[in-house]
Amino acid sequence: MSTLRQTLSEKAPDYLQLIRINRPIGTYLLLWPTLWALWIAAEGWPGIKLFIIFILGTVLMRAAGCIINDYADRNIDRHVKRTVNRPLTTGRISSKAALIFCAVLCLSAFALVLLTNLKTILLSFGAVALTACYPFMKRYTHLPQVVLGAAFAWGIPMAFAATQNTLPPALWLIYIAVVLWTICYDTFYAMVDKDDDLKIGVKSTAILFGDDDRLITATLQVCTIVALIFVGQQFELGYWFYIGLISAVVLFIYQQHLIRHRDRDACLKAFLNNHWVGAVIFLGILMHYLVS
Repeated sequence: MSTLRQTLSEKAPDYLQLIRINRPIGTYLLLWPTLWALWIAAEGWPGIKLFIIFILGTVLMRAAGCIINDYADRNIDRHVKRTVNRPLTTGRISSKAALIFCAVLCLSAFALVLLTNLKTILLSFGAVALTACYPFMKRYTHLPQVVLGAAFAWGIPMAFAATQNTLPPALWLIYIAVVLWTICYDTFYAMVDKDDDLKIGVKSTAILFGDDDRLITATLQVCTIVALIFVGQQFELGYWFYIGLISAVVLFIYQQHLIRHRDRDACLKAFLNNHWVGAVIFLGILMHYLVS
């Protein structure tokens, strides 16, 4: 038993690194749109049960997604500066152990979904499918960021299903906005690895957009804001929501300033800044329902 405890203690830092416990940005970017949808669907506080289910579910599925991504890229990552020391790449964690851990996380998330309703349970299979296929897309298409956007936005229909037990057509405006936003910020992230990806043949929107990357990401940001304006109209959100959107516009302008020279560190900083975009939009939604 002492040997087992010692082994677990020694391996714990590697497993925590595997699920990016020290890099919560992915959890934030997955969580914010889900919270937007929960509050809009419930027209305010969704209740402690759904709040806890979706918070924990987001954390678990993001962790599972990190494992699937690292498993898919375990041979690629050793050629990329940013990922060369990941646990699966270095062999500190075996592929079998990682997949078992991933299965435990997915089953735990599914157990949470079982506390909702049939529509949400059925939608959860779509979440798993998108999470599983995304890491492999960069081998076949220059648009893996589109699949990531579809995966990161999947909490939106699930939130409406869990809250209203229905899927109103207007929710897809939120979905489209999040997909566009995700393509943009993940392009910033792909710009960090662009040189390495070109050498090893990995595809991304950063490579596809080429020298037009700044123009296209700016266009995606404009489209994101336009889609969210339509969201505000459809769900009759008030001035606090639009203050949140104005704040998001300021942050988008700042991000474009950061990537102007396509410097690796600056592009990473632009990517990370999107946490605040999600936060200010949620704050606008939250304040709308608090004061209305």
